[in-house]
Amino acid sequence: MADLSVNIGELQMKNPVMTASGTFGYGEEFADFINIARIGGIIVKGTTLHRREGNPYPRMAETASGMLNAVGLQNKGVDYFVKHIYPHISNVNTCMIVNVSGSTIDDYVKTAEIINELVNIPAIELNISCPNVKQGGMAFGVTACGAEEVVKAVRAVYRKTLIVKLSPNVTDITEIARAVEQGGADSVSLINTMLGMAIDAERRRPVLSTITGGLSGPAVKPVALRMVWQVAKAVKIPVIGLGGIMNWRDAVEFMLAGASAVQIGTANFIDPTVTVKVIAGIDDYLERHGYRSVREIVGALEV
Repeated sequence: MADLSVNIGELQMKNPVMTASGTFGYGEEFADFINIARIGGIIVKGTTLHRREGNPYPRMAETASGMLNAVGLQNKGVDYFVKHIYPHISNVNTCMIVNVSGSTIDDYVKTAEIINELVNIPAIELNISCPNVKQGGMAFGVTACGAEEVVKAVRAVYRKTLIVKLSPNVTDITEIARAVEQGGADSVSLINTMLGMAIDAERRRPVLSTITGGLSGPAVKPVALRMVWQVAKAVKIPVIGLGGIMNWRDAVEFMLAGASAVQIGTANFIDPTVTVKVIAGIDDYLERHGYRSVREIVGALEV
């Protein structure tokens, strides 16, 4: 069996397969289907400083090759997470990571400070790329200046591994990636959802209450692959790839393009056991091709 372990900054993971925030709850929800401790890292649903009700329904729509969501970061706030969620997930034998979002830089900083004190949360994923909120979110992630500013502010108070999630809804994603690296990020994850919409022709109305939402699933994979490949060449910090990963082959493609680890999102809604299947598939691929470590295939694309 090949060595599947990978490092993202100081974060040590048993394998490169992670779950994407917002698609795996807090992990507990999937415990009836798989041993969640087998996953390399679990990124829990988005957490904000204060409680958020999210957007009005309907806020999800199926598309021909993916799905649209406009949930809007619904959660009960970081204090609720600390008191009621963290005690249940703190002893899971894997890397439990909190996705942090906010409407202002101060929101991000205060939330990160609180999460920083949780012993068994070794990393946060800073979400500066959510397209489904009216304030903050993607607004910070679409300019190099805005991205660097929020990352610097969080880096000043957060001592553990800092992953920054990037938006594909930009002109040059490498510019944003270099800016967050300059700001102190230990890693970048990409891509977040792409802005899209769906229309009900019979009713002549948008399907989503917010009109537009975030597109995920197989439809975005070619764009995500291209962006991961570009960013991996542009920065020195590890890249985490996501966007339309439905099986082990997709995961391997992202790693060949330069990703040190991958996140699985939409596929979790289709098959709750997909993460462990992808881990097994990567291991089989490495054995068939004579690799001793998964790290050997990172960026091994021949061009």
